[in-house]
Amino acid sequence: MELRHLRYFIAVVEEKSFNKAAQRLYISQPPLSRQIKQLEEELGVVLIDRQQRPLKVTEAGSFFYDHALQILQKSDHLRAMTMRKGSFDSSLSIGFVASILYGTLPKIISRFRQSYPTVQIKLHELNSWQQTQALTSGDIDVGFGRLLFEDASVRRILLREETLVVAVPINHPIIQEGRTSVDIADLINENLLLYPKTPRPSFIDYILGLFEANNLKPSCYFEVSELHVALGLVAAGEGMTIVPKSLQNLRGQEIGYLPLEQGLLTSPVIMNVRHFDKSALLKTLLEVTYQVYEEEGFVYKREQI
Repeated sequence: MELRHLRYFIAVVEEKSFNKAAQRLYISQPPLSRQIKQLEEELGVVLIDRQQRPLKVTEAGSFFYDHALQILQKSDHLRAMTMRKGSFDSSLSIGFVASILYGTLPKIISRFRQSYPTVQIKLHELNSWQQTQALTSGDIDVGFGRLLFEDASVRRILLREETLVVAVPINHPIIQEGRTSVDIADLINENLLLYPKTPRPSFIDYILGLFEANNLKPSCYFEVSELHVALGLVAAGEGMTIVPKSLQNLRGQEIGYLPLEQGLLTSPVIMNVRHFDKSALLKTLLEVTYQVYEEEGFVYKREQI
């Protein structure tokens, strides 16, 4: 059984016709029929009921179809990642979520350039889920995100936990009263501006999960397109938002930033790499990240690539 047999079978199932599948595959119909027949003989089961019109997949065929799709997808990802690996020594493509760009990422990249001045660095703003897809497709080599997703082809390295703070309009009573912190329960009746609206899942789902973990549910929240929109609306007095601490210097004349009294409310900073990718570039990037964390006094857990 070869990969082409899987592609042929998938085409027949999806087109529900040998003729249409042959046209899709740019081959004639008789050889296609023979290939599927040979596949069935090799497996010892009937995959397609040819007596039905349109063609009907048997129970065994349906099972085989689902797994054939997964195998082809992994094959395509492997090809893309291998092709990307071939050009890895001359360039490094990095995915990042916007909030991390306001933290230590610029310093990390600058320090990395000192070790590899001839390597071309390409930056791509992608949310955590998009980074997973980009890694498996070979579009990026490493990603810095904030959400954990299970994917057999991607390894998640938890770099550190970053404290979350509440962004509040500077003229809000909470600021005027001189409060130095805010309880998460105080936010459930406020206009909360959560981001990004799409694509999902994203940071908005993480924040809603924090409320749920504290047995709370915001009574009024609005989904906005991105971080900067949320902060702009806060500055205009339209509500509050929750951001990582590294952003607390943005729009300081219009926005006040208060820590949450639940000091354990944090957002993870995660480095995403392909499983089994142990290149010198990635090892250096991780080591540089730890060096910067040491200088900034961050608490972190050291891992190896």
